[in-house]
Amino acid sequence: MTSLLAQTLELPCGATLSNRLVKSAMSECLADPDNHSTPRLETLYRRWAGSGAGLLLTGNIQVDRWHLENPGNIVIDDTTGRRQLAALAQAGTSKGAHFWAQTSHTGRQVSDHINPAPLSCSDVEIDVIRNAGFSFAKPRTMTEEQIYHAIEQFAFAAQEVKDAGFTGVELHAAHGYLISQFLSPLSNRRTDAWGGSLENRSRFLFKVIAAVRREVGPPFPIGIKLNASDFQRGGFTNAECVELVQMLNGSSLDLLELSGGSLEQPKVVGVAVKDEGEDGVSAKRRAREAYFVSFAGAVRKVAKMPVMVTGNFRGVAGMMEALEAGELDLIGLGRPLIAAPEAALHLLTGEIDRLPSPEATLNPFHILPWNNIQLQRLGDGLDPDLSLTGETALSAYAAVANKTMAALLEHHAGTN
Repeated sequence: MTSLLAQTLELPCGATLSNRLVKSAMSECLADPDNHSTPRLETLYRRWAGSGAGLLLTGNIQVDRWHLENPGNIVIDDTTGRRQLAALAQAGTSKGAHFWAQTSHTGRQVSDHINPAPLSCSDVEIDVIRNAGFSFAKPRTMTEEQIYHAIEQFAFAAQEVKDAGFTGVELHAAHGYLISQFLSPLSNRRTDAWGGSLENRSRFLFKVIAAVRREVGPPFPIGIKLNASDFQRGGFTNAECVELVQMLNGSSLDLLELSGGSLEQPKVVGVAVKDEGEDGVSAKRRAREAYFVSFAGAVRKVAKMPVMVTGNFRGVAGMMEALEAGELDLIGLGRPLIAAPEAALHLLTGEIDRLPSPEATLNPFHILPWNNIQLQRLGDGLDPDLSLTGETALSAYAAVANKTMAALLEHHAGTN
């Protein structure tokens, strides 16, 4: 029954993945105050190297230290962290799996404690849930010089991860980060060559892909994470996603990962807090196990590169259904590999036919803290604690987050 999951997949660049399971990107928050990798990250990825997944993706590695998703992100915007990055790459590839670095620029989606004047394509503020712990400043509209600088930051980071020993790179173009901000009509109000039509709004993405390919060369895999939809009225739609993928067929992409939503509309955890617009989930779509797989079929029909979907896959039956229907080529697994780090291997061997779903018993606002605390444990070489309650996790996560932020701000103050 799991034979399809165990099939190899050759990418357009010629690299081969050993099976169809991918450990998807999740923010680890385990970097040091210099935003370099740490022994805890090495321990975490050495554990996941034996997870059974044919491909591992890192969490957000930022290309600009003033645009962080979390103060514990790794940053590659200079050469100071090369030794630590190489040690991380060695850990992640230690069991033969592909290990790709997910690179990102947050744009406006950065705490105002870190950056009180972030850059974005336009000066549109984020509309997030009130009293949810977020605090963002109004962004500055990027000049053309700043746009090209950001493009080169992605290219520099890609060359650094290749030199460090990673086997590929994924560009984060989803979840409301900078590339996604350019793609969305809600956040991109530009009237020049970088805004307006989809062709113009996607120009930044295409320039980044071209710059990265220039640095890493043809044999090195490049993927992107793209929203199947923003799931917001007036935002980037699934129809635009399909149109964009047709345009991307002419690029040198090796993998397209589909996800959805943003901090404004957190569909990545199955929550909608705003009008979802034309891509609102119908009863038929809601019946599918994975959040975004219902949108993947239309994309897969036009995509010339392999397609991966991440978000709520739990049972082998649902994975096989999607693979057999040709809706996707790769299954992304996130939170289940926190609760059960070797779960992919157990799926492939047939020992289990369903992944754990501890989030099913948690308040939606406890899901992130619960998983973050488990990542802290895994980084310390411990097993996950499945008895951890959401309330306890929330309190522990707040303490860790405050400590990490304080260390970063103190470090910044000492280096200014």
